[in-house]
Amino acid sequence: MRFKKLLYRENIWAFVLLLPNLLGFLVFLLIPLLASFIFSFVKWDLLTPMQWVGFNNYINLFNDQTFYKTLWNTIYFTLGTVPAGVIISLFLAIALNQRIKGIKIFRAAYFLPVIGSFVAAALVWTWMYNPEFGLINYFLSMIGIEGPSWLNSLNWAMPSIILTTIWKGLGFNMLLFLAGLQGIPESYYEAADIDGAKWFSKFFHITIPLLSHTTLFVVIISVINSFQGFDLVYLMTNGGPARSTSVLVFYLYQNAFKYFKMGYASAIAYVLFFLILIFAIVQFWYQKKSVKF
Repeated sequence: MRFKKLLYRENIWAFVLLLPNLLGFLVFLLIPLLASFIFSFVKWDLLTPMQWVGFNNYINLFNDQTFYKTLWNTIYFTLGTVPAGVIISLFLAIALNQRIKGIKIFRAAYFLPVIGSFVAAALVWTWMYNPEFGLINYFLSMIGIEGPSWLNSLNWAMPSIILTTIWKGLGFNMLLFLAGLQGIPESYYEAADIDGAKWFSKFFHITIPLLSHTTLFVVIISVINSFQGFDLVYLMTNGGPARSTSVLVFYLYQNAFKYFKMGYASAIAYVLFFLILIFAIVQFWYQKKSVKF
């Protein structure tokens, strides 16, 4: 009897301690998710009563050329940021995994952009891309190259956003890879050294296989973040020029808060959700046998 009372008391306290998180989950995640799903089947501009339209929002969406344009821009953005970001951060982590005096200072320096403000990063890089006074065009002029008007060019605006995004997120991926590298037993490398293995062999036969779980996590997180890209696009180009940098989340924002098409914006949000879900499932299925947990 005493044991049951003690167990009951512990369960009550557990519920009390979990209640703030549960309320936060309900209020800020679950309820908005369910509400946006319902909104995707209605026509609503925040001012007039909701009008049930069924699947019309989705039908209109798949007939919307701007949607396909922003979808392609999102894929372009993802293909530009994810492979380069993962590869560069991996080699950076390997370089910063050395036992060198003061290495922690370099690790902190590379991680600083991650904790920095998106607004500050956008302002700095916008000035660097300035066609007349920017550092990038200045350095190009030193070797006889006339730099383009980066953020105002149909061809260079998206690569400019991609480069800034890679720089901004490099430290986060680097930290994950660094943790993975430090979890690899040193004895594997010592055994490879005894066998006379070169750096190339150790990298592809020890480092890469034993980092497979970390790489999977980094790739999935990077793809999800790239599909949700918005901040730098909004701050640096506002989706232009001529929608060349307009991505799905930016188009969602425009429909919701500029055109007040809440139902249409909710439909875009759920299409984006299913695209990310499909990618995650395919990624897990594809790497199920190759990832060594």
